[in-house]
Amino acid sequence: MLVLEGCVQPTLAPETNRAATRVLDQLGIQLIAAPEAGCCGAIDQHLGAPEAAKAAMRRNIDAWWPHLTAGAEAIVMTASGCGSLVKEYGHHLRDDPAYAEKAARISSLTRDLAEVLAREDLSALRMGAPKRIAFHPPCSLQHGQQVRGVIEAILGGLGHELVPFAESHLCCGSAGTYSLLQPELAGQLRERKLGHLQAARPDLIATANIGCQSHLGAASGVPVVHWITLLENAASR
Repeated sequence: MLVLEGCVQPTLAPETNRAATRVLDQLGIQLIAAPEAGCCGAIDQHLGAPEAAKAAMRRNIDAWWPHLTAGAEAIVMTASGCGSLVKEYGHHLRDDPAYAEKAARISSLTRDLAEVLAREDLSALRMGAPKRIAFHPPCSLQHGQQVRGVIEAILGGLGHELVPFAESHLCCGSAGTYSLLQPELAGQLRERKLGHLQAARPDLIATANIGCQSHLGAASGVPVVHWITLLENAASR
């Protein structure tokens, strides 16, 4: 399967894709990255630059296409913000005669990491001491991709305790470029979100998007991690 390295995550949280690679390798799935692929286009899309976003989409399609024709089975997204847009490539390039068909196929083959793991037998993964986890589902995952409850089920199935919290449907304030362009309002949303997430005194907060992870982590009183790093610990046992 192909994996998108992304543009922000390799710098802020390089451990995320390393963890995904180790976990999937344990399950017999090889992840490969196409070095020519870059930003998914979400940043330009957020900033109202659709043509620049489409240029990024075309570049990624060109980078991935030879691997798909050679037999790659899916395109795995470890950042839900990227996944939300890549699943829409077919929509954004639907009027491009040179890319419409390829873009539609790219979208159909794109999977969030949780969607991949939910179909695998995870019994070979053995956890250590279970942790109390508050899982923050990013808007791009639960609303954009309509993937709900999957990661919670995976973590719960491996023995962790998922603590409930209020307003899990609301944004944490990261919202793509929102935390940079509207820091005051983004900070208010983060304070509200962290108040709920930390109310049950979890050992840590887990999430599925680098934007949420870095935004929440900058003000959280407990560690904020990408959920796949918890499975990496299990895979290495």
